[in-house]
Formats: sequence, structure tokens, C-alpha cells
Amino acid sequence: MQKEKNKHILMIEDDEELAEIISETLSSYQINISNFPTPKNGIESLKNTVYDLVILDLSLPQMNGLEVINKIREFSDIPIIISSARSDFDDKNIAFENGADDYLPKPYDLRELVLRINSNIKRYQKPTKIYEIKDNEILEFGKTLNLTVAEQNILSTLIQNRNKIIDKAELVYNFESDLKTVEVLIGRIRKKLKNDCIKTVRGIGYKFVC
Repeated sequence: MQKEKNKHILMIEDDEELAEIISETLSSYQINISNFPTPKNGIESLKNTVYDLVILDLSLPQMNGLEVINKIREFSDIPIIISSARSDFDDKNIAFENGADDYLPKPYDLRELVLRINSNIKRYQKPTKIYEIKDNEILEFGKTLNLTVAEQNILSTLIQNRNKIIDKAELVYNFESDLKTVEVLIGRIRKKLKNDCIKTVRGIGYKFVC
């Protein structure tokens, strides 16, 4: 039986003693924690490192947890679990509205945290190979997609740069188009794919995640 791959978790928690306890405990569950006590460093690490999930405190220096969620959602749809001493319903509601996936009020049993981590990662995981480009055509599960030349050009660019953000301006320039046309083409492609593989990165562009 193949051994399960260790999970790599980004934690943003300014209580470094608590972060150390969580890290030591979760290591026995094949979960590795990289903690950053300041949001800025945590966000920068997320931009440059592959993580499976984020554990985020709400009360942080520099910026609060809700601001951190918004910053992360500008470039990533990674699962986020809020780990906070604030257990008020309004805090939970606002966190979910801003893009959090789960919420654990402190203190909590670390075994429950492990369950929440595994559950959220499992929901987030997507098939690793759905689309391929073959003989200048885009295939979906081996079947050719019915795309116009313009749609195929844009989708090919997104697929070839999977999980990377492609600036709208880059698509406009590369395909000698304009912003409105690119947005219309993206909308048509989404309808034909019938899924959420193309993510909009607010204020920047698009990202293909399947």
C-alpha cells in the first residue's frame, strides 16, 4: 500500500508557543506546519510555496485575519481554516462571507483540527488531468471541445499556465483584442466547460485550476 504523502500547511499565528505545540502534534499525523507570526510574511510564502491549506488566526499584528483572507483570495482559492479565540457568531459569519472555508474557536482538540484539515483538503482536491492539448486541439477527458479559434487560443494559454495567474492585459496584447472581447470569450468558454476551472483573480486576470 502506497504511503500517504505528507500535507504541507501554512499557519499564520502570532502565538508562537501555540504554533509550536500544534506543529509538533500534527507532525505525527503526516502534517507539516510552516508558521509565520506576521501576515505579510505568511502571504509572501503562500505566493512562492505550494501549500495544501491555510490555518489563520483572526487577531494578528499588521492586519486582522479578515484582511488576510481578502489578500489571499486575490490570488488563491486554497482552503482556509480560521483558528480563533473569537467565537461570536458574527465573527464566524463575516469570516465565511470573506472566503474562509472552516472555523474552529480556541481552545479545541487538535484531533478535531486534523479532521478538519483532511476534510477541507479532500473537498478542495480536483482531478489532476482533465484537459490536454493534442494536435492543436483541446481535449476534455479525451473528447474534442467545440471551440472557436479565439476561444481555443485563450483556453490553450490558460491550460499551459495551469495554476498561474494570467493578466487580462496579457491576453488582450497576445491576441490583439480588447478587454471587453476577452471577457466575453472567457464567459463563452466557461459555458462550454460547464465547470469552475477558470477562476477570476479580482483586479488581475484569470487562472486555470483543473
